[in-house]
Amino acid sequence: MTRPSRNIVRRLLEAGRELYPATGMAGLSVRKVAERAGVNLGMFHYHFRTKDAFVRQVLQGAYEEMFANLELAASAKAPRAGLRAALNVLGRFGRDHSRLLRRLVSEALAGEPLALEFLRNNMPRHIAVILALIAAGQRQRALRRMAPHQALAFLAGSVAAPIVVVGAIAERAIVPGVTSDLAALVASDDAIAERVDCALAGIAAKPRRSRG
Repeated sequence: MTRPSRNIVRRLLEAGRELYPATGMAGLSVRKVAERAGVNLGMFHYHFRTKDAFVRQVLQGAYEEMFANLELAASAKAPRAGLRAALNVLGRFGRDHSRLLRRLVSEALAGEPLALEFLRNNMPRHIAVILALIAAGQRQRALRRMAPHQALAFLAGSVAAPIVVVGAIAERAIVPGVTSDLAALVASDDAIAERVDCALAGIAAKPRRSRG
């Protein structure tokens, strides 16, 4: 593929990521995407053929970038340090794509086939990475002995839930005082890292008592 073609594909995919959270899959028209990208409609059909194929690439592209960073974070360190780095990757991904992810989950719950397909194909992948790190940390006695899925639920609730919940409340102005500034503060790199550290402290193994 030539460089101009790569640029066209990139612009179309970026337009899809920008439009999808507001339009959903049903409202994401090929014409809107081409107009947002500043690309001739025929070029959309040349590169993607169908809207379904395009939507798959929009979602998968964002995920694969995150997953590559997740694997790198998980593989280069001891289990607990790798878990810390991996959770930070997931937290930042949730922050950077919060509106897209909320729309995706909403459509999956409504039975949208492409949303369901994406989640079924991809959620097990990053969950497996985190569960493997939890299990390795438990084997090294760095993390407390507990059901790995229970530890996973605790970590997700500590790290990701504040981004999702506070962001959604601020976006819809549901609760006075929960503003976009607060949502940005909760979702900052420092805030994510702090919650990750607190969550890991919560599942850390208790120090063994000395027998002396």
